[in-house]
Amino acid sequence: MIELKNITKSYGSLQVLNGINLTINKGEVLAITGQSGAGKSTLMHIIGGLDRPTSGEVLFDGTDIYKLNSTGLDRYRNEKIGFVFQFHYLLDDFSAVENIMIPSLLAGKGQTECKDRAIELLKSVGLADRATHHPKELSGGEQQRVAVARALMNNPSMILADEPTGNLDRTNSDIVQEMLFGLKSLGVAVVIVTHDTAMAAQCERTIHLEKA
Repeated sequence: MIELKNITKSYGSLQVLNGINLTINKGEVLAITGQSGAGKSTLMHIIGGLDRPTSGEVLFDGTDIYKLNSTGLDRYRNEKIGFVFQFHYLLDDFSAVENIMIPSLLAGKGQTECKDRAIELLKSVGLADRATHHPKELSGGEQQRVAVARALMNNPSMILADEPTGNLDRTNSDIVQEMLFGLKSLGVAVVIVTHDTAMAAQCERTIHLEKA
């Protein structure tokens, strides 16, 4: 589904990635590990269309996403990729259900359709009774579960999760991990950047990055 060919990334004289070749298959759960500064998050951002590589190709279903125009790249990020970060980045002024609706509203879908889908997702992450709660009224684990639901709003082909359990206790970490791993059954590929060796060990494949 995704193929990276000879990806390099430099910031001025600092080379972060050097010659990365990687294929990610439909429904695969992949961990990216490595010490701080090895380029894990940079690689994830390149896969997700957030950060253009210095050289190389990122092919989604055979098309180089960085040869798309800005509208096409925006559509790729919004429709094909779901993002989950260590910090949930929920909007404080919006309720849980409204936060989840945002990706589909940005895609131009109708409000009723978006709300029905968001409520369905809240049920799937065990938070149906928190629909009208704002982020500050939710625990850290609940906030991250809302963030996972938001990432799934547009039925993406791939979830990119950057340290998704980094701020959670063990119980909530296990809940979020189970949610992410369960996406395999839906054919969704999941790429997890993590320092958690136990989580990485449960992934089907682990890519370990060394500093360039």
